[in-house]
Amino acid sequence: LAPFLKEAGIAPLKPNYPNWESMGLDGHTAGHYLSALSMMYAATRQPELLHRIQYMLAWLDSCQRKNGDGYVGGVPDGKSLWNDIRNGKIDAGSFSLGNRWVPLYNLHKTFAGLRDAYLYAHQTKALDMLVKLTDWFETLTQNLSDDQVQQILATEHGGLNEVFVQVGQLTGNSRYYVLAQRFSHRAILQPLIEGKDILPGLHANTQIPKVIGFKCVADATHNPEWDKAARFFWDLVVGRYTISIGGHGVREHFNPSNDFSSMIESNQGPETCNSYNMLKLTRLLFLSSRQTKYLDYYERTLYNHILSSIHRDSGGFVYFTPIHPCHYRVYSTVNHSFWCCVGTGMENHAKYGEMIYCYTPDTLWVNLFIPSQLSWKEKQVEVQQQTNFPYEPSTSLQIHTQAPIYMTVRIRKPSWINDNYLLVRINREKPQRIPVSGGYADIRRVWKGNDRIQVDLPMKLSYEYLPDSSSWVSLLYGPVVLAAACDTANQTGLWADESRMAHVAYGPLYSVDDQPYILADQKDWLSKIKMVNAQKLTFSLPVRTKDNEDTQILIQPFFDLQATRYTIYFPLLNETQVMQRRREAQEKEKEQLAIRQRTIDEVAPGEQQSEVGHNFKGENTEWGINQNRFWRHAYGWFSYDLSDNHKQARYLALTFYGLDSNRTFDVWLNEVKLATISLMGDKGDSFFVTELEIPKSIRESDSTTYTVKFVPHPGSLAGGVYYIRLMK
Repeated sequence: LAPFLKEAGIAPLKPNYPNWESMGLDGHTAGHYLSALSMMYAATRQPELLHRIQYMLAWLDSCQRKNGDGYVGGVPDGKSLWNDIRNGKIDAGSFSLGNRWVPLYNLHKTFAGLRDAYLYAHQTKALDMLVKLTDWFETLTQNLSDDQVQQILATEHGGLNEVFVQVGQLTGNSRYYVLAQRFSHRAILQPLIEGKDILPGLHANTQIPKVIGFKCVADATHNPEWDKAARFFWDLVVGRYTISIGGHGVREHFNPSNDFSSMIESNQGPETCNSYNMLKLTRLLFLSSRQTKYLDYYERTLYNHILSSIHRDSGGFVYFTPIHPCHYRVYSTVNHSFWCCVGTGMENHAKYGEMIYCYTPDTLWVNLFIPSQLSWKEKQVEVQQQTNFPYEPSTSLQIHTQAPIYMTVRIRKPSWINDNYLLVRINREKPQRIPVSGGYADIRRVWKGNDRIQVDLPMKLSYEYLPDSSSWVSLLYGPVVLAAACDTANQTGLWADESRMAHVAYGPLYSVDDQPYILADQKDWLSKIKMVNAQKLTFSLPVRTKDNEDTQILIQPFFDLQATRYTIYFPLLNETQVMQRRREAQEKEKEQLAIRQRTIDEVAPGEQQSEVGHNFKGENTEWGINQNRFWRHAYGWFSYDLSDNHKQARYLALTFYGLDSNRTFDVWLNEVKLATISLMGDKGDSFFVTELEIPKSIRESDSTTYTVKFVPHPGSLAGGVYYIRLMK
């Protein structure tokens, strides 16, 4: 609450939390926290949760009243920012607005927290505050042109359009639908309507909430074009960019759909926030279409990405899930880590009950096989689902009724069951094959007393390639992704500290070439995988090592692996591929290792976390993507801060593109001009590195921070700069 109190001019009771809550994104966690409390209260009715909800709302209400205009937020120095926007002074970058770190994204969390406190905890005060905040925002932006609004929306802004639609639904006032349409980003919407894939290189979690909003607008206003855009986006992401665990993205961005090599190489794999938002979109698409492909994805992602993203003992949350073989995840720590994935993590594990059941007037839909108890008050029916799925291939449903009732129980047949029926036993009757239609098996009858349904859910082993069809496979048992534990050594930063980038697993990357592989020359190699323990779903996988020895490794559900290095994707290779892969990998890793050993600090221009973490500043500057690599250039200037805590730096290494031409600019380091760079377009269609020696006067100064600044000559352009390294 501290950021909200400070912005309202109320003395905070405690200082800000550290990490992102004190680095410019102050206040973003509170909305997630309020949402999570509300969802958990709806599921458990624990009085302490309600007390905390009401405590939060009381203080936020005090802040809103003190502000006096409906605003409540924790954005640092927010009032001056909002005043600039009101007056049409807009300075928007991909991740900054008015030189603040994604303030509308931040504010969206407050909107969403107030919404959820009303929807799930039935706090009418929350709805009143939400409407006042929405009216404040509408008034703030009412004099902006549509072009100015679209300029603002170039900055990450969460799902503002989603919330505005929901305010319209909760109040019955359609003017909020107009606000939602106005704050929908056309640069993303229109290509999706046209069926164009523009995702490669885009920041993934910036786009998904926008599309959730498109779908909400479509449903509220019966707009088929916007609905088409949302469905096309989902099909793109799931069909072309999603891996076996249900996640996607490298370093927070969509990688090229035809090249997943960066995912194998990187220590920054799928981001948990992405899957959090994809499940929200999936829920909306299922509810309007009832297509079970959405539930297949929901189940896969819930078990393999969401469930695996929390440490069961510490409660720590995961930001990135690296796919690099034998790498590891970093876990958040209480009161120290306040990343976006900590906020969504609070919510993720409060809503496992969200999609287990749905209903239509006389039909109960059973979508997921999770132990749970359902009260359907209108029908005076209670359902208790008892199951140890996926450790056991079945589930049972106990139907409790006050009086006999005729209704349909519709049970989903997952895509991982090949048969076109479900084997069902009702009470002590003989098992019967219930035919499947539309992805469900329907049981229509009069239910009375304590009828019991037993459903078989037979699972089998399968495998999936990466979406680019390269030689990497992931093994599954039913919907469960199986992975191998490697070891627990060298997990640097396993438990995150308060530093800006502590969510990244910076420990050593094991050589890809050293990892065992599955020999594709063997016939029926999948049948050679044997179950070891049915109760724990462990299997023995035959592999060949780098020393050409055949051995067995243990694979088990990925969600059961905690605080260890692991492998999800295994190479599936024949002998010829093995030899070629080894040669290529050795050459590439030797080169990369040499670079890593010399690197002290590094910046990836154009990438959000890297730029924010290195104090990016600039004027009249742009970013983009070329050959799947990010760049930044400027007609004004741009700069970053790099750290050299041990005073080892000797060179500044800059990566440029060989065909960039007619660009002349100066490179400054701590206000000393290092060099004038002239890009003439004469180095071909490739990237090259220029190393600049750091003057002795700078190296021997007391400062451990180097500010590198790029300034164009008159009439020219600075950059594009593709990478920056501070080198030994």
